[in-house]
Amino acid sequence: MGIALSRPGVDGLSEVVGVLREWQYDEAPMQLHPGDLGWFWRSGAEATAAAVRTWSRDGQILAVGLLDGPGLLRLTIAPDAHRDEGLAQQLVEDVTEPERGVLPEGKANVEAPMGALVQELLSEDGWNADEPWTPLRRDLAKPVKDPGVRIEVVGPGQAHVFAAVHRAAFTGSRFTGERWQAMAAGLPFADARSLLAYDDHGNAVAAVTVWSAGPGKPGLLEPMGVHREHRRRGYGEAISVAAAAALRELGSSSAIVCTPSSNVGAVAAYTSSGFQQRPEVRDRYRDA
Repeated sequence: MGIALSRPGVDGLSEVVGVLREWQYDEAPMQLHPGDLGWFWRSGAEATAAAVRTWSRDGQILAVGLLDGPGLLRLTIAPDAHRDEGLAQQLVEDVTEPERGVLPEGKANVEAPMGALVQELLSEDGWNADEPWTPLRRDLAKPVKDPGVRIEVVGPGQAHVFAAVHRAAFTGSRFTGERWQAMAAGLPFADARSLLAYDDHGNAVAAVTVWSAGPGKPGLLEPMGVHREHRRRGYGEAISVAAAAALRELGSSSAIVCTPSSNVGAVAAYTSSGFQQRPEVRDRYRDA
């Protein structure tokens, strides 16, 4: 049987989230996580379903892709299918030909696990390596220290506060309390928490959402941000420590995050909060 490309629809998102949970394991290459779908869910279930693609053989999903912005496909592959030649060739065909409904013509990026055969085939097809990103990981076997600041778990009543910190942390963000509510209504949020850090004056200064993939699996920080007016005061480290503690409470074996290597401030905040850098990763891109 060949490889079938499909769009799951809203009713199929539960299966997609389920396989993404199954595919997470410690020491895995940085890959699409159920939390990535959870964060995308801020745009609603219908938009999330429209952005997801699956590749299956004999009814079994072997690869999942998320169209996470114009011309960007974030792709991950079942652990035992990373070197599956038939799958890799089909993936390259589907991302290369616009009529397949995966990527448009022109400039495009594909994020895929390092070491997967699809990376090599895209390179042979003329796709170049893009700017490096730094994955970081913190083991959660031991208890996590107190972050040293007041931390609150966000509920519906604090959604607008969380959104305001996010907008102040990320230039161009249009995140709102309503979008937090949509995210919190998504399937992956059943295993997630949003956290706010406060300074001594009661100002919300940093925010993070953490996503568990289930007990004994790595959990994801996505996103973490510090209010632009409160940077360089240790709040990035504090909220990252609180994030690790929350994931440990949720049963995660480790906490993972990935940030552009050029964002030295973020890399420093994570390393100072107990995360260890792992080998850099790069998307594949083609020019227009």
